Amino acid sequence: MAWPGLSLGVAAMLAFLARTPLKLVLVDGWRGRWLTRTTVAAQVAGAELLVLATLVTAAALTADARFWWPLLAAAPLVAIELWFDMRSRSRRLLPELAGTVGIGSVAAAIALADGNDTVVAMGLWIVVAARAAAAIPYARTQVFRTRGRPYQLWHSDVAQALAVLAVTAGWLVDAVPLAAAVAIAAVAMFNVAAVRAAPRPAKIIGFQQMFFGVAVVIVTAIAVLA
Repeated sequence: MAWPGLSLGVAAMLAFLARTPLKLVLVDGWRGRWLTRTTVAAQVAGAELLVLATLVTAAALTADARFWWPLLAAAPLVAIELWFDMRSRSRRLLPELAGTVGIGSVAAAIALADGNDTVVAMGLWIVVAARAAAAIPYARTQVFRTRGRPYQLWHSDVAQALAVLAVTAGWLVDAVPLAAAVAIAAVAMFNVAAVRAAPRPAKIIGFQQMFFGVAVVIVTAIAVLA
């Protein structure tokens, strides 16, 4: 990874960290109050966002200008997530999907910033988005089962099918490596079976899906670099 891509990667991690204090500021502002914690959160968020902006600016000086396009395309998704954050409704399915798919645009932006092909960059976004779109409904269904809340298995099943469909379409147009498509399909099959087995504790589900996510990223990276 070249300097522009590395800079954008660090900026993405800062964006993730800045979300928590920013969310606190948005929530308090929405409720018409400004407390001591709001001031602290605003200062922390401001510092993190300033560093983030500096990193993006530094990357833009030498990066391929195409890196802006996926970020601009993802901006509405991030805005949706922040809108729900502000109203303390971030645990709903729509903002969770919007935020995760939106942040996945960074993978495409990094690839483009380093001069990679547009098709490859979009393929990376497809893989990240498909993985997230499959994991979130599955995890929600499993948590609902564990807590005795109403649930529908087909919510998770449809998510797995759409994820496989997305990476398969990406593979057919040479955007997604075959290995990545196979990895997504394997995880999807596991999720379809696991959601019908005895529910696991939320912590186990979280670690399980995190492991799968890391595995998919590693497989995809190896396939792209090969």
